[in-house]
Amino acid sequence: MYRTWGNVLLNPNVGLLFVDFEHPDRLRVNGSAHVTEDDPLRAEFPGAVFIVRVRATKIFPNCPRYIHTMQLVEHSAHAPRPQYTPPVPDWKTEDDFRDALPARDRER
Repeated sequence: MYRTWGNVLLNPNVGLLFVDFEHPDRLRVNGSAHVTEDDPLRAEFPGAVFIVRVRATKIFPNCPRYIHTMQLVEHSAHAPRPQYTPPVPDWKTEDDFRDALPARDRER
């Protein structure tokens, strides 16, 4: 979850699991993460708010036996891409969550 990246400021140890659903496979990456808003790589990713860089300490396969084979039917309307502004998720318009949103989302 997006908010979880704030935890990296307190504890940079991360475990990432990459899952390939079209060709069932999993890869685990353990390492140390660094979050930054002014990384030059950010310009390469439309809609990115920050960049997370991970220095891997261990990379290893993870058993894929319980992964269902699936295929992409369509991309989410909320996925960023060049020259496209995703819609605001409904939950971000609810007053109950307004205080928890970053300033850039409270303004919408």
